[in-house]
Amino acid sequence: MGTRAAFVSTYPPRRCGIATFARDLATAVGNSEIVAIHRSEDRILYPLEVTGRIAAESRPDYLRAADMISSSGVEVVSLQHEYGLFGGQDGSFILDFLDRLRVPAVATLHTVLRQPSLSQRHVMKRLIDRTAAVVVMSKVAARLLHDGYGAEPARTVVIPHGVPDLPLVNPGLRKSDFGLDGRSVILSFGLLGPGKGYEHAIEAMSRVRKDRPDALYVVLGATHPNLIRTEGEAYRDRLRRMVHDLGLREHVRFVDRFVGQEELGRWLQAADVFVTPYPNLDQIVSGTLSYALAAGRPAVSTPFAYASEVLADGRGVLVAPNSPEALADGLSGLLGDQAWRGEIGRRAYAFSRERIWREVGAAYRTLFAHVTRGAETVGERPALVAHG
Repeated sequence: MGTRAAFVSTYPPRRCGIATFARDLATAVGNSEIVAIHRSEDRILYPLEVTGRIAAESRPDYLRAADMISSSGVEVVSLQHEYGLFGGQDGSFILDFLDRLRVPAVATLHTVLRQPSLSQRHVMKRLIDRTAAVVVMSKVAARLLHDGYGAEPARTVVIPHGVPDLPLVNPGLRKSDFGLDGRSVILSFGLLGPGKGYEHAIEAMSRVRKDRPDALYVVLGATHPNLIRTEGEAYRDRLRRMVHDLGLREHVRFVDRFVGQEELGRWLQAADVFVTPYPNLDQIVSGTLSYALAAGRPAVSTPFAYASEVLADGRGVLVAPNSPEALADGLSGLLGDQAWRGEIGRRAYAFSRERIWREVGAAYRTLFAHVTRGAETVGERPALVAHG
């Protein structure tokens, strides 16, 4: 059966990228249960694998959960970490949980800040000290942990972001699923919110449509729930006005809903090009870009940290950040060269094969078994490190 693991994370049906990641990882690992981080105002009916809950802003809940897990027969805790998931200053309540926990914990870091505040640095360093190992999803993140936070390389493991095992198909075979026949499709997906550079991609379409009159930019995904609570759909409305003002209503389409994994796979397969126009160049992981690689889709991206790593060696096209002109050149260039698109897509797809969830789950199982044996040097074992 393998090592019994408890995953501490947000979890579906909460609509959150880390929630989806935790579900897919727990499924791939097997022999696991979930302790869900939730907001007290949420009215969520969780699936049966969720055996406990922690109200994010309730410090006593973290202590109760640690006691429950420690006495449950669980052998290791897999903690999905991002500062905003937990209560306390910069998520400091999770440290109380780790202090109380009596089984080893492995933290998967979804954010590693290059320039953290003093409080954020303090929380991260204590988190590293209190866990048996930390997992990051890129080599650049591992270097940053070592250089910026003093993490021991021997307890730092690189395991890539997992992806579904999708077949590589010609986009033309999927376009009719969404009424996209005859269009050159550019896709972005994810929870909608500022900071992803969609404004630049929309502006770029003013130039792309001149080169490719059949071009259509699809922005797939619901607005982030946190943004809905604070400002409703104001951000999406600003993007819609921009589309209207630029005369792009025939060239930009918003699909304003949360889509499941099966439908998402079909959208990716229907795309000719994927685009991540992110302005934050320090971003150390991107699930959306990982999924595009898994579908064998050629990507145009700003050179944020994760993209620079995974799109190296001809697996994608990197363009200057905050530049609609550079995005337009990259998109038009790919759309106008089918052979080039195909070559990049095949390289991306081949690269993604070691990142499918089956492989990632096996790497985590090996790591969990290692830390429960009390081994001191997890990061030095090549079998635990998925390179790339």
